[in-house]
Amino acid sequence: MWTIAVREFRSFFLSPLAWSILGVIQLIFGWVFAILLYWYLQPDIQSQLANHPEAPGLTDIVVRNLFEWMGMVLLLIVPLITMRLISEERRNRTLPLLLSSPVSLTSIILGKYLGVMGFFLVMLAMLMLMPLSLLLGGTLDFGQVGAGVLGVTLLIGAFTAIGLYISTLTAHPTVAAIGTFGALLMLWMVGWADQAEEQTGVLTYLSITEHYHTLLKGVFNSQDVVYYVLVIVLFLTLSVQRLEGDRI
Repeated sequence: MWTIAVREFRSFFLSPLAWSILGVIQLIFGWVFAILLYWYLQPDIQSQLANHPEAPGLTDIVVRNLFEWMGMVLLLIVPLITMRLISEERRNRTLPLLLSSPVSLTSIILGKYLGVMGFFLVMLAMLMLMPLSLLLGGTLDFGQVGAGVLGVTLLIGAFTAIGLYISTLTAHPTVAAIGTFGALLMLWMVGWADQAEEQTGVLTYLSITEHYHTLLKGVFNSQDVVYYVLVIVLFLTLSVQRLEGDRI
């Protein structure tokens, strides 16, 4: 499993697509971070915040909104990264060779999954340098920042598991990318019906963003963590079963 994970992780840095994504992501979030910080430092904004004792602080205004943007951009980036995991093996006809190797299907799926997660965690670590730089001139709510990092990590984990599963269904990476984006967008929007009726129901619980927004507020709820863990386990299990069907 670890051999597959390391091989998958290294393969990303041999691909111009991965380097391009890392570069573009840094530029996008650098610009967003600069705009948020510039807006926060405006004199009229500072005066409004000073007049309200319960006004949001630097973490809530800058860091939380940066995490919000991360979630939206990941919705576009994850399908591009996960689309080739299994579908490319199937397209290149190397999947039968992989399945015939003395490695369990669970190890193959977990190896692929951990390799991609390693790449995304490197990207997240690079992005976290921006909010941490605020410590040079201000203070941060580390509890809220920690909850936000946990939320982003769990969101990436759920997105990646879904993308990996959809990649097992087709031999065309482009189809896998479109299918993953559609599935993630549906999970993103599924709670809107309950919000329109101003109620909390099953659709709200199924919404992948509802749990994410709770963590971004600095509120740690075990239900949110359990939701993401269940999504990850479910789609990794479905991926293993799909490969089992190919082996048979």
